[in-house]
Amino acid sequence: MSPEEGRTWPEGFMDDRSAPDARFPDGRGPESPGVPGDELTAVLHRAVHQAAHRLHAVAAAVYLLTPDGGELRAAVIGGSPPSVLTLPGRMGLDSPYASARALAGRCVAFLAEPDPLSEPEHGALAYPYTVVSVPLEAEGHRFGSLTVLRTEDRGGYSDADCRGLTRIGDRLAVLLAGLHARGATIAPGSLPVLVPVFGTEPPDAAGAQAAVRGVPGVPGSAGMTLLYALQRLTEMLNRATTMEHVVGAAEFCVVAPMRATALVLASAAEGRLWVLGHSGDSSDLVSELHGGALHTGTPAARAMRGRALFVPGSPRPPSTGRLPDAAPGAPSSGVPRDGAGDGPHAAAYLPLVGSGHVVDLPMAGAAPVVGVCCLSFDGPRTFPPEERAVLTMMAGLLGAAVQRIRLGAARQMLAEGMQRRLLPAVLPEAPRLPTTARYRPAQAACGAGGDWYDVITMPDDRVMLVIGDVEGHTLESAAVMGQLRTSVAAYAAEGHGPAALLERTDRLLSRLGTELLATCCVVAVDTETGVAEVALAGHPAPLARLSDGTVRPLRAPANVPLGLHGRTPYRSQEHTLAPGTVLALYSDGVHEPDHDVGARLDAGGRGAGADLEILADRLLADTPGRRDDAALLLARYEGADDSAAPRTARFHVHRRDLRAVRAARGFVHECLCDWGLADLSDDLELITSELVTNALIHAGSDVDLRLRAFGDRVRLEVRDADSDPPVPTAYSLTDEGSARAEHGRGLYLVDALAHTWNTSPSGRGKTVWLELDIPGAGAAARPTVE
Repeated sequence: MSPEEGRTWPEGFMDDRSAPDARFPDGRGPESPGVPGDELTAVLHRAVHQAAHRLHAVAAAVYLLTPDGGELRAAVIGGSPPSVLTLPGRMGLDSPYASARALAGRCVAFLAEPDPLSEPEHGALAYPYTVVSVPLEAEGHRFGSLTVLRTEDRGGYSDADCRGLTRIGDRLAVLLAGLHARGATIAPGSLPVLVPVFGTEPPDAAGAQAAVRGVPGVPGSAGMTLLYALQRLTEMLNRATTMEHVVGAAEFCVVAPMRATALVLASAAEGRLWVLGHSGDSSDLVSELHGGALHTGTPAARAMRGRALFVPGSPRPPSTGRLPDAAPGAPSSGVPRDGAGDGPHAAAYLPLVGSGHVVDLPMAGAAPVVGVCCLSFDGPRTFPPEERAVLTMMAGLLGAAVQRIRLGAARQMLAEGMQRRLLPAVLPEAPRLPTTARYRPAQAACGAGGDWYDVITMPDDRVMLVIGDVEGHTLESAAVMGQLRTSVAAYAAEGHGPAALLERTDRLLSRLGTELLATCCVVAVDTETGVAEVALAGHPAPLARLSDGTVRPLRAPANVPLGLHGRTPYRSQEHTLAPGTVLALYSDGVHEPDHDVGARLDAGGRGAGADLEILADRLLADTPGRRDDAALLLARYEGADDSAAPRTARFHVHRRDLRAVRAARGFVHECLCDWGLADLSDDLELITSELVTNALIHAGSDVDLRLRAFGDRVRLEVRDADSDPPVPTAYSLTDEGSARAEHGRGLYLVDALAHTWNTSPSGRGKTVWLELDIPGAGAAARPTVE
């Protein structure tokens, strides 16, 4: 017995050939807001069931007008998955859907231009269904429309099909009019009722190689399996936060179920395709897609214009006689550049965009194509209509996830970039007080942070060291940080001491109209006497590492944070620094409850010696967490004895001024000759040429050089605005590998000639620094840095 046998139907639908009859048994089912009554649902279900079987459709639906008559909504959808999910849930009366046009024109309507394919030999339709709809009108009332979907391989709708659907629609309209006359509400529910209609599953075509097969003889098994993969992909993409997560979800829910061998996700920028992620045996696809021009006729380029292409491949060997494993786009490739499908391997090129057919909410414009998903298969295969429908829906989900992650990354880069621009580009040179700084954004931050640092030289021999932290991780935090840093610098330039400086900054913050609080630490160091005046505004006290390795805090009254507007004046405390003392000012991101900064400063300074750059790198590297921004400012007091101070010289190169490379070499040569170190000139000039050239080409910013000569070594620092570290690239014997290595070879010269070198990120870029030993100056006694 079939599932439909023995069921009681309204009289008008007892037989497909029966005459319309509006009589109903007494009593109506209960109704509640947004839920059709039982009797109405039964009438609509029977109509959907008959329409699906009469027209050999995979799905049928009844759309009813909303109570205000403003739009059509699906009331009952019946059929087999996944076709039932491709029907829109709502539509305006003036929309191009067949259901809306049938009601508006009071005639049989077909889907207008069902995703027309101008070159059918180059692929297959992304929306693999044909649609026909008839209006539901009776006794002067307009109720909605009756719509059916059929797979494209069954051809168009004949006159007999249209007459049969019209008869079913007319009978349904009469029954709905009878219900309306008896006081029933003829309106759709909040959500359509989905019911399976057995026997509507599309049969497997001869020779079809569907990747997903259900249990033989079990209706709906294959479709439900496809929906399982679709639902899992939705759930995984909702939790995806990186492109690696998206690729992993696609590998599990798309590549594996469809039995693909490779997956590549690519996006478009500057007229070209760029690979975002890939999986499987994807080297050929990656080489074909990465950097490919969008104006070409490649399948991927056409998919970026919104056209999904399914290339079935061919079981015949390539006619050119070339090897079948040629690269994509070659004459023998299974992924031909012209999309002709004459290669041995099948492929699918899916635009990463939501379905253009199912749009339940009116949008301002067409959904943008954010990228393309490319699938490659081992050998030829067909793409049954239901698989194409699911792949199109999956591509829409992938597109939304890719767009969300890219927009989030762009916002994060914008926020971090804005904050970095608010930090000092270069720390000023302070006599007898060399400094260095680090800034590292939090990994989990969703916006800009409020950490900042600054070094301000005073008109006298004092140097002001400042570090602060505005609460929050928002653009407002970064904006307030920029205002506070400017005000602190202005008050310091007027000659105010640390306590007076904090008081004036607190009053300024009250006039900015923000509720954010800020902490701050200010240390004014007199480089002539070694006196350090410390003032705090709710900030951790700075640490001092003495020349013997002892670490102690420079204590001062804690005071209240900036923004509380307390009446108690800010107070400071003075300390006297011994020569060789290293000061460490830091924000909360450097401090961890179980990893004391003082202990890390003690441990990190043992092997770093007097090198602030190495010490700063070690302090941040030892920070176990990244829950907050981290700002670090180090300074070393060298004492008032100028004879022990290093000789220092600076040189500035303007961006894109490649001729300045020669001037930079001349600057190094002159300095070394003046300092009696001409023997180091050749090596250091060569290194300078490489580093300055790399900075001008890759950073695209101004470049600062600082040359310092100590008693036993010479130090060169090259600063630019690009925070990405330089990466040495190995030599290659191939032309392609040689081209990739062209810009990384200079670092091998640096590594070969320098005693030690490294790269250090700063607030607005990085510093590549290196040191050369001065021959005969006792460099062997200096500890080697691991």
